[in-house]
Amino acid sequence: EDVRITKGFSSFLRVLGLLSILRKLKSAPDQEVRILLLGLDNAGKTTLLKQLASEDISHITPTQGFNIKSVQSQGFKLNVWDIGGQRKIRPYWRNYFENTDVLIYVIDSADRKRFEETGQELAELLDEEKLSGVPVLIFANKQDLLTAAPASEIAEGLNLHTIRDRMWQIQSCSALTAEGVQDGMNWVCKNVNAKKK
Repeated sequence: EDVRITKGFSSFLRVLGLLSILRKLKSAPDQEVRILLLGLDNAGKTTLLKQLASEDISHITPTQGFNIKSVQSQGFKLNVWDIGGQRKIRPYWRNYFENTDVLIYVIDSADRKRFEETGQELAELLDEEKLSGVPVLIFANKQDLLTAAPASEIAEGLNLHTIRDRMWQIQSCSALTAEGVQDGMNWVCKNVNAKKK
């Protein structure tokens, strides 16, 4: 009888503890951050998104429309919009520009044949009025491949050093192994913070 009461009491305390944690979270609500995740098809956007949400990345098919995920990170609720990058979908990207806090642009570092195309798309995004001043993080993805160009080479090829109207960062990463992904997201949270203040 005593053991049962003690057990019941300890689980009651656990629930109370949980409730107080939840209450604390409610009193300090996460800032909502709208992140736009763009890049050419096959750059690794969806893998990256699933990696951020700690989901299985073993079966990923090309994104036909878009994926939206909410990810908690450092007191922020990141609402990430991952929009397909096939050529026929790209004209629809502009429907999602409104109220974007951070743009994450993903590049397949091993697909040198498409560097010019990806550079052109990025340049057009940076010219968009609705995205003016929005911090941009460029993920130089697929660094786990031997043929991947280093981030510094990509930055030079895309003339990133000429960007003057916003905060920007290039981060080498592998969405597959998750290497570099958290570093990039730390930068996002730091710079969203600066923008939101």
